[in-house]
Amino acid sequence: MPEMVYEGASVPFSRSSPDPEIVELGPADSAEMIGLTKLTKPGPFGKRTHELGTYLGIRRERKLVAMAGERLKIPGHTEVSAVCTHPDYTGRGYARILMTEVMRRILDRGETPFLHVRRDNERAIQLYQKLGFTTRAVLYTVGLRRDVA
Repeated sequence: MPEMVYEGASVPFSRSSPDPEIVELGPADSAEMIGLTKLTKPGPFGKRTHELGTYLGIRRERKLVAMAGERLKIPGHTEVSAVCTHPDYTGRGYARILMTEVMRRILDRGETPFLHVRRDNERAIQLYQKLGFTTRAVLYTVGLRRDVA
């Protein structure tokens, strides 16, 4: 799993007037956030993950169709988390719009954005590279689960 880091000084893209409205997500949105992450599988996301940082979303017809946020915080760094778009809404630039805003907020605090991405998620890797992220390391992870009889 590549770990990517942004080493730029400012966000490479700015918002424009036709961009969709970005909304801040919270506890009332948790079920929709979990549903979107189960569908798109951006990585681990539980019913309280949104409490770890700010999550932003884009809605269409009152339905959450894209989101991104912050999760792990290490001094001077913040992880970009749960970047995902409903399959019916891909190709509209929603991930770039949300990533740009999440990155701007992290950079405004004087922190460095970083993220983890599945190696087989080529579309996401290409977006992150366009945004200025570079691979810092390739991590190997193992998931363990205890079976309860």
